[in-house]
Amino acid sequence: MRKHQRTVIGYHCCDLILAENVLLRREKLNASHNDYDWLGGGIYFWEYGCQRALDWARGIAKRRPEIVRTPAVIGAHIHLGVCLDLLDVRFTERLSELFPLFDAGFRKQGIPLPQNELAHGNDRDLVRRKLDCAMLNWAIPMIEKDLKVKFQTVRGVFQEGIPAYPGSGILKNHIFKWWYATLTAFWAIFYRRLDR
Repeated sequence: MRKHQRTVIGYHCCDLILAENVLLRREKLNASHNDYDWLGGGIYFWEYGCQRALDWARGIAKRRPEIVRTPAVIGAHIHLGVCLDLLDVRFTERLSELFPLFDAGFRKQGIPLPQNELAHGNDRDLVRRKLDCAMLNWAIPMIEKDLKVKFQTVRGVFQEGIPAYPGSGILKNHIFKWWYATLTAFWAIFYRRLDR
């Protein structure tokens, strides 16, 4: 499998203090390991989506001010490298092939399959991606073994929001890309001033 030979700009939402500490190399970004993370465990970025990352940080600040007091965004130049790119049908087809094995494992243990679910009453999308997270965390090592690779990044596209206008397939909050990266994929990290 060939590496992606491109570098993209990704934006990560966080608290301002964390952003400053990361830039000063006092702290590192920590991977998320929630059971509802959309693409499994990792550090999440919006590809070319600074404003969307800021909107997400502002939402966290309202719901969980102990996590984000002052919304901020860190930008990163990220080399995709060996990427599980869910925009590539090779990988989505492989997930479809693996799902019956994943499902059978839960059935054999008598455990209900995780489900994607709403996080809040006003959600339009199943934002708690428990099924997707569990499936990807389970499938990624299998795909790596099959291909004899170690993924550095995982990339996916998700739609969110309401239609931009009546009958539209274009959503107001746009299509956004969420992906995570291992620390070896970072080329440079920068801060995007939000007051300009």
